[in-house]
Amino acid sequence: MGSIPLVDLSAQHEAVADEVADGWQEVLNRTAFVGGAPVKAFEREFADFSGIQHCVGVANGTDAIEIALRALGIGAGDECILPANTFIATAEAVARAGATPVLVDCADDDSYLIDVDAVAAAVTPATRAIVPVHLYGQAAPLEQLRPIAETFGGWIVADAAQAQGARRNGSPVSVLADVAATSFYPGKNLGAYGDAGAVLTGSADLAERARMISDHGARRKYQHEVFGFNSRMDALQAVVLSAKLRRLAQWNARRRAAADRYQDLLAGLDEVITPRTLPGNEHVWHLYVVRVPNRDQVLKELQAAGIGAGIHYPVPIHLAPAFAGLGCPEGSFPVTEQAAGQLLSLPLFAEITAGQQARVADALTSALR
Repeated sequence: MGSIPLVDLSAQHEAVADEVADGWQEVLNRTAFVGGAPVKAFEREFADFSGIQHCVGVANGTDAIEIALRALGIGAGDECILPANTFIATAEAVARAGATPVLVDCADDDSYLIDVDAVAAAVTPATRAIVPVHLYGQAAPLEQLRPIAETFGGWIVADAAQAQGARRNGSPVSVLADVAATSFYPGKNLGAYGDAGAVLTGSADLAERARMISDHGARRKYQHEVFGFNSRMDALQAVVLSAKLRRLAQWNARRRAAADRYQDLLAGLDEVITPRTLPGNEHVWHLYVVRVPNRDQVLKELQAAGIGAGIHYPVPIHLAPAFAGLGCPEGSFPVTEQAAGQLLSLPLFAEITAGQQARVADALTSALR
């Protein structure tokens, strides 16, 4: 029996290898590596998939958030509210845009999504945006956040990097925010063969500004209207993303089936708290995250048994040295901090088999005992 990885990218590559090779050969023949027809094609395809009018391909997901904020005119002196329970890139992007990240706790409901009441309490005269994270594959409750944003006349800029294809109350998650940003890091549900990202919006004006910012602030070469930087999508990555996008709905369905199997397999383990899907959410299960006692020891034993479990995220943003300047000491966000010491991500990918999942469940049972 071989090991079971947290994510099996090789299995996914087999499904698209021939299509990617043909597409890459065409790019190589044209020697047009940045932007161009493959990027434009993917932008149209992903906008259609996401149920939104405009998609701007960029270099990575962190840039996508920063570009979205800057396209809205958010910068120095402004505050953006975001959850402490997320990858550090969400806060990095806010800081890189010149704004101040204002962290709030996650909800104590086994979804670990942003706490809506905490968001309302964190609003100040400087607040310009709420930056919720669609975490682990399901949407934050944006319909509850929208009235809060309206109280200060601000924006909702969603970090949708983990929720490609997810829906809330029947709507694709990207249409529920003013702007959404996503990452196509290789391990995502829709992953490139390197870094890539996108900005999604229903506003033609915001899309145009995002495109300018991502290309040195220029609509046309050498006509730099605003301060921008270089964050363009490569044609080679667009080829990969288009090939995978055609299969994403099917892959997400397989992830849902695998998550259901885990729910059944782990139902008898009292020590394990399985993830909760909020009512109205169609989850795409980027990650399957459980809560266990003695997490670090359990992780060690799983890895020794050949189970590629992982942790998302072991250090909350406010306790990372990079954000010590926010002035949020330990104890500031107790739900996030407790979760950081107990959450465990189990192997999950579209190609995982029932037998592999049974092995994971058996290994987890043994580790807990």
